Amino acid sequence: MTILEKAKETRSRKINKVEATKALKEPMEVYAKLEEIAAAGYEGLAKEDSAYFLKCFGLFDKGEDFMLRVRIPGGKLNHTQALRLGEVAKTYANDYIDISTRMQIVLRYIKIENIAIVLKALKEVGLSTFQTGVDNTRNTVTDPLDGLAYDSIIETKPIIDRLEATFIENPEWISTLPRKFNTGILGSLSNSCNIFGHDCCFVLAQKEGLFGFNVYLGARVGVQAKDADVFIAEEEVPVFYKALLTVFKTYGYRDNRNKNRLYFLIQDVGMSNMIEAVKKEAGCDFSPAGITMVQSQNIALGSNRVLGRNGKFNYKIIVPSGIFSGTDMIEASNAAQTYGSGDIRLTYDQNLYIVNVAPTQLETLERSEPVSKYARFNNLYFTDMIACAGTKTCSFGVIPNKPDAIEMAHFLNSEVAIENATVRMNWSACPKGCGIHGIADIGFEGCKARDDEGNRVDGVHIFTGGKITREAKEAHVLHKALPIDEAKHHVKYLLKTYAKYKLRAETYEAFDDRFLSTRYSFQALSFFTKINYILNEKLGLEIMFELETEPKSGKHEAYELFTFGLKLYKLLTGEKRFESVVGLEVNMLKPTRIKRDTVSKLNPKVPPKLSEVIYNMTHEEKSKRAAVFSELLVALKEI
Repeated sequence: MTILEKAKETRSRKINKVEATKALKEPMEVYAKLEEIAAAGYEGLAKEDSAYFLKCFGLFDKGEDFMLRVRIPGGKLNHTQALRLGEVAKTYANDYIDISTRMQIVLRYIKIENIAIVLKALKEVGLSTFQTGVDNTRNTVTDPLDGLAYDSIIETKPIIDRLEATFIENPEWISTLPRKFNTGILGSLSNSCNIFGHDCCFVLAQKEGLFGFNVYLGARVGVQAKDADVFIAEEEVPVFYKALLTVFKTYGYRDNRNKNRLYFLIQDVGMSNMIEAVKKEAGCDFSPAGITMVQSQNIALGSNRVLGRNGKFNYKIIVPSGIFSGTDMIEASNAAQTYGSGDIRLTYDQNLYIVNVAPTQLETLERSEPVSKYARFNNLYFTDMIACAGTKTCSFGVIPNKPDAIEMAHFLNSEVAIENATVRMNWSACPKGCGIHGIADIGFEGCKARDDEGNRVDGVHIFTGGKITREAKEAHVLHKALPIDEAKHHVKYLLKTYAKYKLRAETYEAFDDRFLSTRYSFQALSFFTKINYILNEKLGLEIMFELETEPKSGKHEAYELFTFGLKLYKLLTGEKRFESVVGLEVNMLKPTRIKRDTVSKLNPKVPPKLSEVIYNMTHEEKSKRAAVFSELLVALKEI
C-alpha cells in the first residue's frame, strides 16, 4: 500500500454530508432540467439542487434570487461576449456586475424564472458557467496582458483553452473532486495574478535556455503554494495537470470539508511522494525545477497606460472594489471595439483593460465613457485595491467590506497622497479570505470590534508585510479587532512613513523589505501606529512620533520598547529622560527618577495612563521596565 493509499484509508472512515449529497444524482441531470427548474419556481426547487448541484453551474441560491458566476478563462473577453454580459446584467441582474479576484464576472439578483434564459444567452456567445462553484476546477487565472506585454514570454491562453476543452464541460470531471481546485498559469516576468496563491501554480521558469514552468502546489487561505521541484514544458502542461487532478480525485480526502483541499493531502504525504504519484499517473518523468523567472509586480506599476510589444497601448480602467454594471460593460465593450481590437481583459485585482489601442486613439479613448467616468479612481489607493463581497451579498460577510474599502481609499488619498508609489490594499469580509488579504502590503479581515463606549461595531484585523513578487509570503497581524474608523488612522501613519522615507518609485512591498520589516519588529510597528493614533486623533496634540532611519535596537523588543519610551518622554516633555544611555543601561551617576504621573505634570495635556505607560517603558531599573509591547498596547486602550 502506497503512502497516498494509507493517507486516504486513514481519512475514509466517514464522509461529509456534501459527499452524500453528490451521490444522489449526476450534475448534468440537473443541468438538463434547468428550464423545468426555472418554470417550477422556488416552490419546486429541490433542496439538494439549491444546496449543491446548481452551484456546479455557477448558480447560487440567495433565498429570493440567484448569484451567477460566469467563467472567463484567463480573464479574456471578446467584444461580443462583453456586450452580451452587459446586456444580460442590465436585463436580468439589476444592472449589477462584480469583477472577481478569479478574473471572472459575477452577476447577482437573477430571478429563478430567468436562470435558464441567462445561461442560454451566455452560451450563445461562448461563455460557460460550468465548474465555477463547489468541488470543481475553478476559473484559471493568468497575466491580464498575456501575449501583449513586453515581459510576456509564453502566451498562456492557448494552454488554458486546451485545459478548458478537456475538463470544464466534461461530465467525467464535473463535481468529481474532493474540494475546489484553483489554478494559475503565468508566462510573464511580472506577477500580475497572485501566481503563488492557487492549488496548482505554473510559474514562468527557464532551464538550460528553454522556457517553461516551475510547478508550485497547495496554496489555500493563509498559506502560499510550495515549490514542487518540477519543470514543465508548454506541451507537458495538459499531461501534468490531468495527472495531478486524477491523483487528487483518487486520493483526496472526503471527510472534513475544512481539511479536504490539496494542501492537506500534500501535508500528510509530502511533496515528493505527491509528485511521484503524479509522474506515475502521467507516465512521464518530469524534469526537476528550473529557475523561477518572476521578477516584479504588475508591469504597469500604477500606470493606466501600458505599451504592448505590438506598438499598441492597453488601457486599465480602475473599478473600485470591482463594482461594475451592465451599462458600464456595454460602454466598455463598445469603446474596446471603437478604439481597440474589441477585446477586454479582466484582472485579478478587479479592474479591466481595453487592449490594442492605437497611439493615435489613446486620448480619444480617455475622453470616452466609461473611461472618463472612472478616471477619478486613478490614484494610488484604488489602483491595486481588492475587496470581496461583504454583508450585502455574502452570507459569510462580517462587514460591508466593499464600501469600507472605497471609503478608506478616499480618506487615505485625501490625507496621504503620494506620487510615484504603489501599495496593495486587500479587504476580506471574513476569515475565508476571498479578498486575499494575506498577501497584501496592507490587508484587512472583517470582524466585530468594540468602540470607546464599548459598543459592538464593524472592525478589522490589520495585516502588513505580505509579499507577491519574487516569492509569496503571508502578512503578519499588526492589530486585531480595531473599529474601522480607528483602523484608517493606523494605516495613515504607516503610509506617512512610506511617503517620508521611500526611494524614488519604490513600491510599498520593496519599502517594507528595505525599511519597515528589516529595521523594526511587528510589535514595534503596532505600537508606533497606536501611539500616533492616541497622540493625534484622541488627544489632538498634533505630534508625530516618527521612526528612525537607522535604529540601533536590531529588532530586539526590549531595546525597541526602551528607546521608544525615551523618545516619547522627550517629545512630550521637551526634556531628556536620562543624561546618557548605553544600550539598555542608564548612567546612574546622575540618576533621573520619575514618578508615574511625572509626564502629566510636565505636560498637562498628557493623561495619567499615558504618563504611566512612559514611566513603565523608561524605568531606571531594567528589571522593572515593561518587557513587551503587547502589555503596553493593552494599557493604551484605557486612554
